[in-house]
Amino acid sequence: MTDSALAITNLLHRYAEAIDAGHLEEAAALFRHARIEAGGNGTLDHAGLLALWRRIIVLYPCGTPRTRHLISNPILEIDEAAGTATARSCYTVFQATEQMALQAIASGRYLDRFARLDGQWCFSAREYRLDLTGDLSRHLRASPTVQSRGAMPGSW
Repeated sequence: MTDSALAITNLLHRYAEAIDAGHLEEAAALFRHARIEAGGNGTLDHAGLLALWRRIIVLYPCGTPRTRHLISNPILEIDEAAGTATARSCYTVFQATEQMALQAIASGRYLDRFARLDGQWCFSAREYRLDLTGDLSRHLRASPTVQSRGAMPGSW
């Protein structure tokens, strides 16, 4: 794996790690140079994304959402000369609470763009695609819309 591929893959996993730890500010900061397509919530910057998360994600007394985001099957396309990259990956969110046994509660895709700024890779765009849902009632205060399972946009 190239240095760029490793750095980009690490960004994908840092997001999951921060969200699962309940560190919403840290997760949002990863998108400080990005625009985020968040379904029915429109296009957001990192501050808007943080506000959305604070409004809808249930955090438990332990400070976490009691989730585990698993990111899989990343397909990276990197243009070293231009300092840009794209990634298509799948995610599955598991959750367990005092009232609910461990189970998958959501699955979908992230369509990401990256840019190299001052020698460091960062998110420049993310599109959330939610394909499958289970019981999200203990994770989110609002129900997201399951998106079309059609083809991915040609621009990705």
